[in-house]
Amino acid sequence: MKTLREVATRGVTEARARIFGHVLNPTGQRSGHKILRKKLIGDKVADWYPHDFKKDDPVVMARLEKARLSKLQMLKRRGKAPPKKGQGRRAMKRSK
Repeated sequence: MKTLREVATRGVTEARARIFGHVLNPTGQRSGHKILRKKLIGDKVADWYPHDFKKDDPVVMARLEKARLSKLQMLKRRGKAPPKKGQGRRAMKRSK
């Protein structure tokens, strides 16, 4: 009698899950369904920050790039520029 009741309850539970779109979890284990069901907030976060209009203007970007290159050239003359790719501290440690 008990097994018949369990089978009937399980059938009703499965039907209810199918009809109402619920997630069936008969084992009761934790799942990420609650988190995955929530709406993503990426657009909200992106809209929070104002648009950087400097990136749209090529004159401004050219000026910034020119300033960056001149600073890098000054550092190279003083010997303080960053090393070329693959010739840094880690590469020197590895080659020993």
